[in-house]
Amino acid sequence: MKLSTNIQPISCASKTPYYYQQQDIDLLFGKLANNKQAKGKILYQLPTGGGKTLIFSEIAKRFMEKYKRKVIVLTHRAELCKQTTRVLKDSGVVNKVINSAVKRVSKRELIHCYVAMVETLKNRIDDGMIDTSDIGLVIVDEAHHNSFRKLLNRFENAAVVGVTATPFSADVNLPMNQFYEELVVGAPIATLINQGFLAKPKYQGYDVELNTLKTGINGDFTISTSDMLYGSDVMLDLLLHAYKTHANGKKTLIFNNGIFASRRVLDVFSTAGYPVRHLDNKTPAAERAEILKWYRKTKGAILTSVSILTTGFDEPKTQAIILYRATTSITLYHQMVGRGARYLHNKKTFQVIDLGNNTDRFGNWDAEIDWHHVFEHPEIYHENLKQSTQTIRQIDPEMRTRFPNSLETTFDVLAAYQRTSETGEKSKNVIRDSIRQHATMCLENSESITEALVLTNYLDKEIDYRIREYAKCLGNVTKNYRNWLQEDYKNRLQNMIRRLMSRMAG
Repeated sequence: MKLSTNIQPISCASKTPYYYQQQDIDLLFGKLANNKQAKGKILYQLPTGGGKTLIFSEIAKRFMEKYKRKVIVLTHRAELCKQTTRVLKDSGVVNKVINSAVKRVSKRELIHCYVAMVETLKNRIDDGMIDTSDIGLVIVDEAHHNSFRKLLNRFENAAVVGVTATPFSADVNLPMNQFYEELVVGAPIATLINQGFLAKPKYQGYDVELNTLKTGINGDFTISTSDMLYGSDVMLDLLLHAYKTHANGKKTLIFNNGIFASRRVLDVFSTAGYPVRHLDNKTPAAERAEILKWYRKTKGAILTSVSILTTGFDEPKTQAIILYRATTSITLYHQMVGRGARYLHNKKTFQVIDLGNNTDRFGNWDAEIDWHHVFEHPEIYHENLKQSTQTIRQIDPEMRTRFPNSLETTFDVLAAYQRTSETGEKSKNVIRDSIRQHATMCLENSESITEALVLTNYLDKEIDYRIREYAKCLGNVTKNYRNWLQEDYKNRLQNMIRRLMSRMAG
């Protein structure tokens, strides 16, 4: 297919890039131009909200002007296709979306930039509609997704520029440095915040026990175990409390792992009288559009969602992000928090409420990350994430059913011992605090002293574990002393329950 040279992508409607965007446009295009025949595979990192779409739109425009060759932008979701084609047009790039409605591409049309989803484009190439040898540049949006790999090798004469906020593959067997030759890192989040390009997050974290969560074959926590935890009354009470305390009246996005939990969130907030809607990836397109329009126009709107708003959605007026889920994916973490990071003259900060210990796992969203090191040594980062997940110690499921009203059923003995050492307290205060927590659990789940004392029988395994951890801290501890500690623990626990229950009754 012969390419016409009548390419006129420049338009007076083109938006002027910010200085840091212009620097990266010049840098990336320079690397393409210095490469023989404008080929190569470059990965570009820029934080969520930094303007990646504008940057690669400008690169596409320059490429078409200089090399008179076609450009394809690959995305993985329909929402991203719509966003990308709009930004390309704003940059002066005439483009066409290749979706399921497009059955043929005329060789005579003067459009030289296409936007497509992976599967759709693969089908059109297989049907002979697209001549891949005629493509000079492939731009991959959200390049950390492995679904792109199977298609990119078919563009034998094209340069590839992948863009992502997190240059890290969730699959340890498919590292990004296996495909991309070089990583270019853009301005860090903290810099964009300090210079007024992004809003600053204000964190509120709740230490949530995640012992009942299990990981699936993709490495993240399963929907079923997430729904069980986050659909529970005690967690929903905590969520409502966190919202009232830190985000009351703010335009808020709540991210969930499962539809069941999200619908329970909808019920709880609706019953409490708040303006709230639910959205998931099964919501029909027309209803989805109506809900998003409602969210944008409604003051103090709350939108609880599943698998739908992490990419391709932008509402600058969002004031609060609630992570009502746990994840092992740093990409997902950055995408969720980033939904609230758009800066406005009357919105310099936004609230992040974490109910999944995610900031403990990944650090603050705006913390510095050495992305070059992650790109070059992904196996190290995978191991660190694996270890952080394994620290979630599994407890006896029966214990969870016996103490349904208790949010916290674990106690970090090692951390408590370290704290006493640093503050000069007596080490035995660790056991005292542990006993208090167990007594509280028994009282929260019973209505009489008799019931509370019966519940102590289900704590034997946990008490044994805590005593062993405490003994490790002390060092050389005999077996007899450890046995005595265990018996003393149980006696003190029962006495504390009797004393506390008597006070409550009085």
